[in-house]
Amino acid sequence: MSYVPRLRTKYKEEIVPKLMEQFQYKTIMQVPKLVKICVNQGVGDATGDKKLVDNALKEMTLIVGQKAVPTKAKKSVSNFKLREGMPIGARATLRHNQMFEFMDRLITVALPRVRDFRGINDKSFDGRGNYTMGITEQIIFPEIDIDKVSKITGLDITFVTTAQTDAESLALLKAFGMPFKNQRN
Repeated sequence: MSYVPRLRTKYKEEIVPKLMEQFQYKTIMQVPKLVKICVNQGVGDATGDKKLVDNALKEMTLIVGQKAVPTKAKKSVSNFKLREGMPIGARATLRHNQMFEFMDRLITVALPRVRDFRGINDKSFDGRGNYTMGITEQIIFPEIDIDKVSKITGLDITFVTTAQTDAESLALLKAFGMPFKNQRN
């Protein structure tokens, strides 16, 4: 018996029947599902100090549970002392079990640690069923040791779904337990 993440089981047993009833789908294949979670971190001061990108890569690898990849500049911008091909950030794309594990940790552990947390914005959908949220401090994740952090930086997290509309995507993410500010139905 292999390990199955808690949210994957919840999706199959609770969320699919709930969404089938709510949106009147004819088959299970129409029910939107989470495809991947993309985590990005831009390091603006990376042009001056190369170690900042290495630190961002180490921190993101700890946070997401798989090796992060450096992002490189596509164009040279002389005003920012930026050369084409220079590493300027870190990113990771999570799928399958890692995706469900990361989402579980984000919902149950990391988001409640945000100072003055009242829920995440429910207006950050892109019109095609994907949701993007920003985190201002990477220290909300318990994997990060605050004493070893040289600079507090933020992350962008994108949830890519197969939903056709924002309403379907909102219902899917809300069923997973994402704490939205304005609890609209």
